[in-house]
Amino acid sequence: MKELRNSDGMFGEYGGAFVPEPLKAPLKELEKAFFEALGDESFHKDLRYYQREYIGRSNPLYYAENLSKTCGGGKIYLKREDLNHTGAHKINNTIGQVLLAKRMGKKRIIAETGAGQHGVATATVCALFDMECVIYMGEVDMARQALNVFKMELLGAKVVAAKSGQRTLKEAVDEALNDYVINCKNTFYLLGSAVGPHPYPLMVREFQSIIGKEARQQILDKENKLPDYVVACVGGGSNAIGLFNGFYEDDVKLVGVEPAGKGSKIGEHAATMTYGKPGVIHGFKCYNLQDEKGEALPVHSIAAGLDYPGVGPEHSHFKDTKRCEYVTASDQDAIEAFKLLSKTEGIIPAIESAHAISYGVKLAKGLDADQTIIINLSGRGDKDMVRMQEILK
Repeated sequence: MKELRNSDGMFGEYGGAFVPEPLKAPLKELEKAFFEALGDESFHKDLRYYQREYIGRSNPLYYAENLSKTCGGGKIYLKREDLNHTGAHKINNTIGQVLLAKRMGKKRIIAETGAGQHGVATATVCALFDMECVIYMGEVDMARQALNVFKMELLGAKVVAAKSGQRTLKEAVDEALNDYVINCKNTFYLLGSAVGPHPYPLMVREFQSIIGKEARQQILDKENKLPDYVVACVGGGSNAIGLFNGFYEDDVKLVGVEPAGKGSKIGEHAATMTYGKPGVIHGFKCYNLQDEKGEALPVHSIAAGLDYPGVGPEHSHFKDTKRCEYVTASDQDAIEAFKLLSKTEGIIPAIESAHAISYGVKLAKGLDADQTIIINLSGRGDKDMVRMQEILK
């Protein structure tokens, strides 16, 4: 297996593990188990089995011909993570982590969720492996993603409302971390994005890297060359880091699309790279939206899965080194892209993914006909139907 980059958990000046003393030993235990699993072919055999037989990988790299013709310019390909079991990229990570939890002898799983996709994917794998499951979710997100709350409960999970602060993803992470501090001896924290203290960003990237590995080979098979651009939405950043990992060493432009929300004022957006600065949040250093005291600022996005005031440390490093360009799409941009993809391709995207579609469409218009873009369609829009029905009335 190719040696992991950044195996010490640092991406330039970002990453690390800034955690209370009670969490240091459990994180070391997790790190040790993770690297041991990476060196064990039986672990990879199990992972490949569940990727193929349970998730349904590999999924297609689909040439969106109608969308491409509508835009004019370059060719748009969609990496169809929406076709995975549970409807998003999140299952790639939860399968990997639950196999690691099983290997460590843990029977109680906790997780945080914003849009609910990670919560559903976690509840799904806990049902599969007969593990106790507790999901923390902001009270506001529970209301706007009620269908996913029902799914989690149907799968046997206990969904706990985070009622402090803005009652969204940041507060759900706070609650999950508090639980982990108290119960770390018998609990596995199945973190959903490429954020948090080491080894989580590294671990999540590893389990999501299947996206980029597949997409790279698929575009070579279809076009006999690498793409000019790969594009993905960025909240915490797991779907993007999974796709980008496949093209990290290539002459391919990487573009992350953040939520510009309703405007540039505090509380109107969650564009961490655009408006944030380096600091520590949830046990790791990254770009984040914070006040002069280092406290997290309020954030907003139409997409519950993107309204997080921080971002993965590897993305933070990519910003500083200019390996990736970070841009924004507004709530309205995402709504228009949501409608456009639905009407041109018969594919209803998650509102998170629609941010990437929005920028990818604009990008394609300025390209030549022989140039190509891969957009990560990180999830499907089932969970957003009620909300979008209200907006589009």
